[in-house]
Amino acid sequence: MKKRQPKPLTGGKAGHKPAPVTFSLEDLIEHRRLKISSWKHLRNTRLLVILSSPLIYACVLPFLLLDASVALYQFVCFPIYGIPKVPRKDYLVFDRGVLAYLNTIEKVGCIYCSYANGLLGLITEIAARSEQHFCPIKHARRLATAPSRYAKYLPYGDAQAYREQSEAVAQDYSDIPPEAK
Repeated sequence: MKKRQPKPLTGGKAGHKPAPVTFSLEDLIEHRRLKISSWKHLRNTRLLVILSSPLIYACVLPFLLLDASVALYQFVCFPIYGIPKVPRKDYLVFDRGVLAYLNTIEKVGCIYCSYANGLLGLITEIAARSEQHFCPIKHARRLATAPSRYAKYLPYGDAQAYREQSEAVAQDYSDIPPEAK
């Protein structure tokens, strides 16, 4: 199975789609054998988990609003500032819904999690590119997770570097493949 895992996106050739993962007939038979019906899945789920599920899925509304807002921001503002757009297809990946060993409830959950986590990753990258353009200064303390563009930011407290280099840093997207721009 590890051999079938797709490689991480690295900005391959423009228009190149990775080949879909395929399974042998034996794997598909095994997947079907290991599938648990939705009804059995529900029967084996704790009541509090079932009762809390609406809270989880209610978050789809703010996610959709956030998605629309950030998409509009990127569509309008990035071309104005010369910031390369972040391709949605690199972050919103919905490939688990076809797995034969998942029941309907599990597939819906996988689609929801793929959307939520992919959207947040997309937004994080959009924010990182925005930060590089408008405020490319490293923080005084170490971050738990640094933005993807953080290595390009200028040192904290170095006013001279900021005044001399911030415009160049704001426009330095040379590491992003041209087809992604």
